[in-house]
Amino acid sequence: MVGAERSPESPRGWWRDAVVYQVYLRSFADGNGDGQGDIAGLRARLPYLAELGVDALWLTPWYRSPMADGGYDIADYREIDPVFGTLAEAELLVAEAREYGLRLIVDIVPNHLSHEHPLFRAALTAPAGSPEREVFHFRSGRGKSGEEPPNNWRSEFGGPAWTRTTDADGKPGEWYLHLFCPEQPDVNWANPLVRSEFDSVLRFWFDRGVAGVRVDSASLLEKDARLPDLVRSGGPHPYVDREELHDVYRSWRRTAESYSEERLLVGEIWLDDNERLARYLRHDELHAAFNFAFLKCAWEHAELTAVIETSLATSRRTGAPATWVLCNHDVTRTVTRYGRQDTSFDFGSVAAGVPSDLSLGTRRARAAALLTLALPGSVYLYQGEELGLPEVEDLPPGSRRDPVHFRSGGSDPGRDGCRVPMPWSGEAPPYGFSGGGDETWLPQPDGWAGYAASAQDTDADSMLNLYRRAVRLRNSLPCLRSDAFDWVPAGAEVLAFRREDFLCMVNFSGRPVSLPPGHAVLTASDTSTGNVLAPHGAVWLRRDRTASGPTRIPSGHTPGT
Repeated sequence: MVGAERSPESPRGWWRDAVVYQVYLRSFADGNGDGQGDIAGLRARLPYLAELGVDALWLTPWYRSPMADGGYDIADYREIDPVFGTLAEAELLVAEAREYGLRLIVDIVPNHLSHEHPLFRAALTAPAGSPEREVFHFRSGRGKSGEEPPNNWRSEFGGPAWTRTTDADGKPGEWYLHLFCPEQPDVNWANPLVRSEFDSVLRFWFDRGVAGVRVDSASLLEKDARLPDLVRSGGPHPYVDREELHDVYRSWRRTAESYSEERLLVGEIWLDDNERLARYLRHDELHAAFNFAFLKCAWEHAELTAVIETSLATSRRTGAPATWVLCNHDVTRTVTRYGRQDTSFDFGSVAAGVPSDLSLGTRRARAAALLTLALPGSVYLYQGEELGLPEVEDLPPGSRRDPVHFRSGGSDPGRDGCRVPMPWSGEAPPYGFSGGGDETWLPQPDGWAGYAASAQDTDADSMLNLYRRAVRLRNSLPCLRSDAFDWVPAGAEVLAFRREDFLCMVNFSGRPVSLPPGHAVLTASDTSTGNVLAPHGAVWLRRDRTASGPTRIPSGHTPGT
């Protein structure tokens, strides 16, 4: 079957050059007709994913949850939420996916639990100072009657990072810490029970054949025990990138390596300091970390070149693979972002009503697909990117679910727009997503029929078939599964690099550029311009092995343009 060629015993580690497809399960495919994606829907779409050629699937949380934050508020790590199915179905999925050559990566959320988790319920009913409360961060408030939060920390979703409890007698009690929603109390990683519990959770899923875990909010777990106010005067941050974290991930690495087929640990680490990020990638800690510098980078020649160079340098220094990420379930979709005047991404600047030229954004997104899939390392592809889906920015009033939107008072549109259910077929909602009625948990827009997988399947020039061709070539060319990489000088508007006899070129200008002689086109993001590289386009080339001398990119643009 497609994607099954690679040996699990590869000495390089299967994750080093894997293409990993992120499944936001609630929005991928609905198998029972209730308007929400589930395991049954995903199992039915495994042939689609195998044909796409990806190596592994990363599933966002599927555990029992009240869904205050899209499943990232977990009430039971050892049970599947009924919305998605059952544990037995999950085990079937792991086995069936492997038959298609697809490994499964699951999300682990170690910074916090759900307020409905048994450990937090026990803490709420226990008195101040009890062992049950030491599993979390409970503190007395400041002020005359404890009416002020214990410190000035702010939630990542807006508002204070503290919520006050009510004692059994009805009086105000202690406060508890939550760096995200109040429904997501932070656990105390200084407590041995927390460490043993998460090691047990890792083994629970590794024992069921899961090939790895994605570690959510991986740089936030450890807190300064004093819980001091956050000040901007330098020195260690009280809860970001604490030194104690490295002992946690060394322990997890030992757990991962205790299996005959080593399990992957990949971290979600938002750090601007590349040297600090590299410390998580030492040989006895995480195998990889998401490359958010690349994701946040503007679609500009100089900036991307610098980020790629830095990322590859870090990979060479640490031995960990570079990772290439354009989008995920928290980020404005690539097509929309690349169609804006500012093509970078920053959580602090997300706003509604920013104009986007979707035609230009699509051309750039197609070029970005070829760029990422040509680089050394692994690629993480978010569902719907292979269909060229734009961000849904005009969701109907009252339909939004994301707590980011509500905790910002509506100023931040939140992340719902990139989580709208996938279109599979048909001319109107639900576009084959659900076999039931037209209602989906987030509404799909009219006019998405052309994005549907069935509509793109037979169109040779569609985004879907561009991804299929590129992934197939990536899997078939040994040089694209190696560490070979050399920049090729190409001027201020063209990015070019060589990997043995393979050449990738990306044109950031609005005019076509001549292709170098002695090369054959393997695939291109725009096939309509003949022997030139289209504006805002990318091309993969193979050098004629009889050619001699270095590759030379013709200077300037195509004559007459």
